[in-house]
Amino acid sequence: MAKVGEAEVMAEHGITDIFIAYPIVVPSKIERAIRLSRDIRLSLGVDSWEGAKLLSGMAAKHNVELTVLLELDTGLRRTGVAVERAVDLAVEIAKLPHLKLEGIFTFKGAVYQGQSTLDLRAAGLEEGRQMVDAAERMRERGLSIERVSVGSTPTAPYAAQVEGVTEIRPGTYIFYDRMQTRLQVCSPEDWAASVIVTVVSIPSPDLVVIDGGSKTFATDVQPNQPPLNLQGFGTVMGYPDAVLERMNEEHGMIRMNGPHSLAIGDTLAIVPNHICSTINLHDTVYLKDGDQLEAVDVLARGKVR
Repeated sequence: MAKVGEAEVMAEHGITDIFIAYPIVVPSKIERAIRLSRDIRLSLGVDSWEGAKLLSGMAAKHNVELTVLLELDTGLRRTGVAVERAVDLAVEIAKLPHLKLEGIFTFKGAVYQGQSTLDLRAAGLEEGRQMVDAAERMRERGLSIERVSVGSTPTAPYAAQVEGVTEIRPGTYIFYDRMQTRLQVCSPEDWAASVIVTVVSIPSPDLVVIDGGSKTFATDVQPNQPPLNLQGFGTVMGYPDAVLERMNEEHGMIRMNGPHSLAIGDTLAIVPNHICSTINLHDTVYLKDGDQLEAVDVLARGKVR
């Protein structure tokens, strides 16, 4: 997970081993993480000397030892120290008091040789080999690197094949979504979650408007972007030619590319491009067992701190 607030929710409900795979650099958040670390086995991500020094100082203030993993950028170009600088940074972090450098981690996703790809095997193997090689070079410098943590849902099966990888962190596989199908990780039959929306207007035969817009569907996986080149923001179940092509906050505009019998008040099931951030937009999910529905609150929703 990425937020202290999410970790607090998980701990409150019985999870005792948690990794916040994100640099925590705000003192108030570090204070909360330290409190949490007294009750569970907590690991924190770090990707800079400045962040590590801050964690060390706060841990010293509270007389605790924090377990940290150093994040490496293996090609996605977001957080993470560059691979070529990782060993030197790891050596310096390991010298800081009140920190235990237990391992390294990365999140690369479907990237190979710095470019987006649909070749998940190549991407995953590259990810695993980069990390294992970095861990070995750190051990040669005298560091005890116990954890080598990799993997997203698309690359995890392949990165896990590399000897020396100790941990994978897939997440989307719990539900799967349209993006994962395009990556050939799953088929539509594997989709376990959809959003139920209502038709609120039919201004013309080729336009159906629903009560689901950007407050309902995640927009972080955009249509018409390589290498996925998805059409629209989700799959309209039962209408393979329909395209959820536009959204504002409250409206979703579906282009109907053929005759249909939809009427105002009808409901539709739509599988979003990205299910993870879609779940976070909703207070409740409903688990279906036959004809029975069970409402489950999304307790970590909106935990932005």
